[in-house]
Amino acid sequence: MTDPLFLVDLADPLPPVGSRVEVGGEEGRHAAVVRRIRPGESVLLSDGAGRGVRGVVTASAKTGIELEVVEQLTASAAGRRFVAVQALAKGDRSELAVEMLTEMGIDEVVPWQASRSIVRWTAERSAKSLNRWRSTVREATKQSRRLRVPEVAEPASTADVVDRIGAAALALILHEDATVPLAEVALPESGTVLIVIGPEGGISAEELGPFTDAGAVPVTLGDGVLRTSTAGVAALAGLMLR
Repeated sequence: MTDPLFLVDLADPLPPVGSRVEVGGEEGRHAAVVRRIRPGESVLLSDGAGRGVRGVVTASAKTGIELEVVEQLTASAAGRRFVAVQALAKGDRSELAVEMLTEMGIDEVVPWQASRSIVRWTAERSAKSLNRWRSTVREATKQSRRLRVPEVAEPASTADVVDRIGAAALALILHEDATVPLAEVALPESGTVLIVIGPEGGISAEELGPFTDAGAVPVTLGDGVLRTSTAGVAALAGLMLR
């Protein structure tokens, strides 16, 4: 079984091999009490910013665990940065999308208040919903053993998305009427690849026009129409496999 990952503050520079690290607080208690990590087991620690260590647990108590570092870890730098503009969706579909995008390797998620989004993030609801997305990303990062926690940006308007499209090396719109297959789009060697994922009702003409004017390319994933919760991760998987 893959070593479990816990997100903690790590010293800079990283603790050297052979040193001892204590993990307390919420993550330490979770490791000791919920996961029941015991001496002799191997675990991963990450600061969520691409740095981590692997260690063997030397002590476990209700307040946390202690481990001896056996390996220093650093996430490799990628030439491309993948960003998903995810339209708000009803129920738990947005959070499911965010979870799967994180597990697949997304670098940033941008919540988008599309015109056809059934869910509306009011001023009161926005902060709570954003925190829930960020918590989902954090837990999915641990589940997938990633050393870097993807960023969840502040909620974006359609005008904000237009600005992001203009700044990206490549911007793609997942659209049911597109005629260009995703597999035929040339990928840039570096820079941001932006993926725009619409809501249940699709992307409106009033949104599609400004997006394409800004340089975004509508693409299709196949004959079927995917849900907003699955379209983004399917596109990301296809892009990363290339």
